Amino acid sequence: MTDLTTTYLGLELKNPLVVSPSPLSEDLGNLRQMEDSGAAAVVLHSLFEEQVTRESEELHHYLSEGTESFAESLTYLPDMSRYNRGPEGYLELIRQAKGAVRIPVIASLNGVSPGGWLDYAQKIEQAGASALELNVYFLAADPSIAASEIEQRYCDLVARVKSNLRIPVAVKLGPYFSAMANFARRLDQAGANALVLFNRFYQPDFDLENLEVLPTVSLSSSHELLLRLHWVAILYGQLNADLAVTGGVHTAEDVLKSMMAGAKVAMMTSALLRNGISHLAGVRADLLDWMEEHEYASIRQMQGSLALESVANPAAFERANYMRVLSSYTLRTFGPWRMGMTNGE
Repeated sequence: MTDLTTTYLGLELKNPLVVSPSPLSEDLGNLRQMEDSGAAAVVLHSLFEEQVTRESEELHHYLSEGTESFAESLTYLPDMSRYNRGPEGYLELIRQAKGAVRIPVIASLNGVSPGGWLDYAQKIEQAGASALELNVYFLAADPSIAASEIEQRYCDLVARVKSNLRIPVAVKLGPYFSAMANFARRLDQAGANALVLFNRFYQPDFDLENLEVLPTVSLSSSHELLLRLHWVAILYGQLNADLAVTGGVHTAEDVLKSMMAGAKVAMMTSALLRNGISHLAGVRADLLDWMEEHEYASIRQMQGSLALESVANPAAFERANYMRVLSSYTLRTFGPWRMGMTNGE
């Protein structure tokens, strides 16, 4: 019997398939369908710092860094009053979700400053969340802010949240840190129980006719998985914290690669938005088929099997692989450019 079980954040999960935050999780019927389709846990959509304490002076300080010359910058924040039911509605959703499904329900807090909004983590715990995912979504646009200051802010947030909670805490990161391995270790030391790699930063588009900036949302593809595999494979075995892959997980092959890199779970949302929640059942079935065909008895057997922990010099290994990739590319022998070359152009 193939064993799909894994552990994540100290939670025993029936398989490594976890649903990451999306509007799908606002509906209890969707949560039940996720469980029935094979999801081992679900991360609820985020409760934003701005929703909890929009008028906080400390929050205003951080959000207005570098914008003093532009009065219109103070109007950038949208009205979040109706998003995800608001703070009190979010707590009620956690309570309802815990009664609706048997799988772990992980809450998500999204913010940037060390203000009073972090106290809401305790209310989330009291509402019954199995764990908390801390999503620190912050891009330093002010050139006077050093990288060390940003990293310290993350570590301070994690330490403060951990000091007030009994439930485990995961930290969802973006990929834009110059010394990711060192930063991951610092978050581990600050108390993070897991690192979720990586957050997808949504980039706005430009409307050339109306000269406006347009918000855009694009679903991920399996190609985005490569960056996640790269860093999970590097970090595996170097941290006490668990590792989770999010962004680019669409197929059973994506899940298998995530496990072999060293992840405990593989999180998906775009695949469900594109194909429906029942897509989970197909991924689980394909996962079992592949493991049986290749004689893997368990998920644990494969976890970390393709990680870099056995490489003496990971940096040298990565550079060698970079060179190997570039040297392996050969120009196609057909097409307009190549045809022109054959005619002496």
